[in-house]
Amino acid sequence: MSNLTDLSLTEVAALIRSKKASAVEVTQAAIDRAQAVQPRINCFIALEPESALAEAKALDGELAKGQARGPLHGVPLAHKDLFYRVGKRTTCASRILGDYVSTYTSSLLTRLAKAGAVNLGTLNMSEIAVGASGRNETFGHCRNPWNPLHISGGSSSGSGSAVGARAVYGSLGSDTGGSVRLPATMCGVVGLKPTQGRISRHGVMPLSYSLDNVGPFGRTAKDVAALLQVVAGADPQDPTASIDPVPDYAAEMAAVTLKGLRIGVPTTYYYDDVAPSVMAALEAALAVFRAAGAQVIDVDIGPEHDNARVLSNVLLKAEAGGIHGEWFRTRPGIHNAEVRTRLEAGLQIPAVRYLQAQRLRGPITRQFCGDVFGKVDVMFTPTFSMEVPTLADTDAAIGGNALRINEKLAWCTRAINYLGLPGLSVPCGFSANGLPVGFQLVGTPFSEGLLLGVADAYQQETAWHTRKAA
Repeated sequence: MSNLTDLSLTEVAALIRSKKASAVEVTQAAIDRAQAVQPRINCFIALEPESALAEAKALDGELAKGQARGPLHGVPLAHKDLFYRVGKRTTCASRILGDYVSTYTSSLLTRLAKAGAVNLGTLNMSEIAVGASGRNETFGHCRNPWNPLHISGGSSSGSGSAVGARAVYGSLGSDTGGSVRLPATMCGVVGLKPTQGRISRHGVMPLSYSLDNVGPFGRTAKDVAALLQVVAGADPQDPTASIDPVPDYAAEMAAVTLKGLRIGVPTTYYYDDVAPSVMAALEAALAVFRAAGAQVIDVDIGPEHDNARVLSNVLLKAEAGGIHGEWFRTRPGIHNAEVRTRLEAGLQIPAVRYLQAQRLRGPITRQFCGDVFGKVDVMFTPTFSMEVPTLADTDAAIGGNALRINEKLAWCTRAINYLGLPGLSVPCGFSANGLPVGFQLVGTPFSEGLLLGVADAYQQETAWHTRKAA
């Protein structure tokens, strides 16, 4: 049998169901891998081997009695440290919540447990989910599994890094402006920001009520679909969760064919100032789609598309400032300086400007969908247009190009949150500095099955998702 940690989530789940490997064996393999990579990449905040093995043992006992809980039975996962668990510390990788112990469990962790997942611990992240690089001055920076001198992306840094390092088979993170898709592309895995409201946010520390999304990470599109199938859907604990029925994502994926698929490539904004080696990987990916029979079509997204990114910043800053404003007054100085500076900017946004950003959201989204998806089935963009920078490159204290780089981090992702559309990052090669490159697929609301099917078809034609970090 090959190394268990080299298998994908869906592969190892099938192995456990067939009793060719036990949940304890798989969990121990994941623990061993996590302990081996943790000193190098700092992806965990809390690794919990004893409780994980106890869960795995109990799940093996259930399976021996013919009682399989669900599609994730015995599969070790770990998640960004902002999902509340009753009686457990949830830090959001911050001092402000460093001692917070929840009195209830998030709906999503409950759903994962019912589906049979094993919880391996909690994962590192940008402090209170602010920052797209994954830097963290309190718990230590999360690092890229392909090269620890480089950023992992953020704010779901530990999720991307742990899945990329093959320490866990999948993870949940949150995405407010790219915080799932950026770590996914930088760490060489698949990451989904679903349609706004597709996944419940009950028991998840908020950053922006209007823009926050929970999204899954996996090594393959099939892995992400399996996680999405478990966690998507209405939740009486979260009135903002969509009540639209959850489709069978595996069936939707299987129905996708690349022949005749219309892939839109925007002629402006997303391809401004793309690094040559990143562009080469993107062009190679498009060549794969063309060879499989897809049509690649230029689409005009209009000169005003940057407004969506700007208005997204208005919502994010105002709402984050509102969430943390009381702490500024009652516990001054407890946020790290860079995080506090970003949050305080939200306190200066006039209510009229905030309401304008909310009012324009619907009209801009309708215009965008009409302009783009009236002509194509999916839109194809870079997830991140630069080569993955080093931690030093993104250190504002050092200066240099840090401000320009940090501004560019979410350039290709933030507007998609404002529009509320699903976005999926898929690995498609490596740039000149040896770090992963990914493309982003964007679709109409609730088209996750289509995006995942396109990604799966691409992965059947390529092997980038099988490449392993050191």
